[in-house]
Amino acid sequence: MILQSLRPSLRLLRCVSGSCGRFYHGDKVATLGSPPDPQSALYQENYERMQQLVQELKTKAEQIKLGGGEKARNLHTSRGKLLPRERIDRLLDPGSPFLEFSQFAAYQLYGKEEVPAGGIITGIGRVSGVECVIVANDATVKGGTYYPITVKKHLRAQEIAQQNHLPCIYLVDSGGANLPRQADVFPDRDHFGRIFYNQARLSSEGLAQVKAATGEEVSAEDLGGADLHCRKSGVTDHYALDDNHALHLARKAVRNLNYMKKMDVTVEPPEAPLFPADELYGIVGDNLKRNFDIREVIARIVDGSKFDEFKAFYGDTLVTGTEKHQSYILVTMYSAVNFPGRSARAKPSQLAILCFCDQASQEYLVTLWESLETMEFSFQNLQRKFVFETLLCFSFQSCT
Repeated sequence: MILQSLRPSLRLLRCVSGSCGRFYHGDKVATLGSPPDPQSALYQENYERMQQLVQELKTKAEQIKLGGGEKARNLHTSRGKLLPRERIDRLLDPGSPFLEFSQFAAYQLYGKEEVPAGGIITGIGRVSGVECVIVANDATVKGGTYYPITVKKHLRAQEIAQQNHLPCIYLVDSGGANLPRQADVFPDRDHFGRIFYNQARLSSEGLAQVKAATGEEVSAEDLGGADLHCRKSGVTDHYALDDNHALHLARKAVRNLNYMKKMDVTVEPPEAPLFPADELYGIVGDNLKRNFDIREVIARIVDGSKFDEFKAFYGDTLVTGTEKHQSYILVTMYSAVNFPGRSARAKPSQLAILCFCDQASQEYLVTLWESLETMEFSFQNLQRKFVFETLLCFSFQSCT
């Protein structure tokens, strides 16, 4: 009787050890999303309003890219100098992208005084096949002088370089500190002097610092120009005849670093989302009193619209999980409502632990979520913040 009852199990074991395969659930991540109703009044209202907001954003971004006023730009080019964005474009490998940081820095920060992009352009670009952080002063904006926000933006670029182990290239064309605001530029721990401290720290960690000095630093020979520092002081390494020559030397210096990119994470072939990105316009809208399904947003920005959700039934004001974006697996958090509650507080840290994030990443996720919980906004500021963060999603559309 006992043997008879065991026979089905024994047959299964023989099947598994022989020609039969093991039985698993399908090893596929569930896809999200559903087609919207483009004829609905709500969808059309959202779509039209968000189109207007995106166009406003693009218009402002294009204005910021111009830098200083027309008079300042004409004066700059009359001296035989390239504009800062032209310098970056000629520094980068042909056809390669440039990921710009903080383009709206200083926007409406100093009242009637306009400081486009904070007077400095920062970002990541590929130079001689190597991803580098690039910091370029814009001399058409107040002579390239440093405002407090300029310092903050410069330091943030160096922080990103350190965190991601990237070399730095500085295209220097600066008049130093902005004198009317020097009291807020120089004295503190994270002010102007911190830039040079960070350069030393980055160098000590083996991250190269390449400097291509242009403009006033090399033009007035009696004040210490290129000839003096190349022939006598020995401070500089190369003599550049003009901007194009300096950029050529910078590219050559990066090429001679002999860097090899090491991928310590799994990279899979990218997949396009199952739904077009422009449907986000009709899903999101700009009315903060009206909630929407955040999973419909996720479905339009992640690879293959696939999302492996974590704790789906707990703390439903926060959607957490893992996704693949542009071939990379990411740990992500999405607020499911405009005013999230406190019930999901433990989800970010638990997800980080399960995904083997380091201690710093775990602490960052917890701190980020707690700051979102305790932060208070006026309706106007919250609306501006929400719309701006929403519009960031639409940058994917320009890449498709």
